[in-house]
Amino acid sequence: MTARADTLLAISRGTAIIVMGVSGVGKSTFAVQLARKLNMEFIEGDRLHSVSNVRKMAAGIALNDEDRWPWLDAVAVAVSAARSANGVVATCSALKRSYRDRLRGKVESPLLFICLTADHATLSKRLRLREPHFMPEALLDSQLSTLEMPGSDENAVVISAAEPVQEMLRTLRLSD
Repeated sequence: MTARADTLLAISRGTAIIVMGVSGVGKSTFAVQLARKLNMEFIEGDRLHSVSNVRKMAAGIALNDEDRWPWLDAVAVAVSAARSANGVVATCSALKRSYRDRLRGKVESPLLFICLTADHATLSKRLRLREPHFMPEALLDSQLSTLEMPGSDENAVVISAAEPVQEMLRTLRLSD
């Protein structure tokens, strides 16, 4: 069930939430605040990339599937290991359905994807303004062309990241 974030969202205890989207969309900023609001642990997926992946991206070379599989496995292991009674929020681009399927197959908790979206101009500006990061603006088009939006049969919510984080959280309409 892919939904827009204008309906009430009930998140059960122990759920693993993956905040997904292209680089610069605000995954980390949003996920940290969501984890705080839900009293869940936070995992920064970018920290789980191999040194070779980071070097490749820093050089402006897009990752391929073979580069991503071990990283996705590392994200799944971290999410499964961090499962607390309250749940966990992690960031992971999860650009393709096959990547989300891989995560679903390896994470033992209920899994919800929150897909953040923004237009090219907003993403480009954010990438230029953010603190130094291994992912250069030059790879934005590659990420956008790789992105497969969650299907209607996936447990996912799509949110516009054009608003401030607190407004995005209100848009989720989280049940208490």
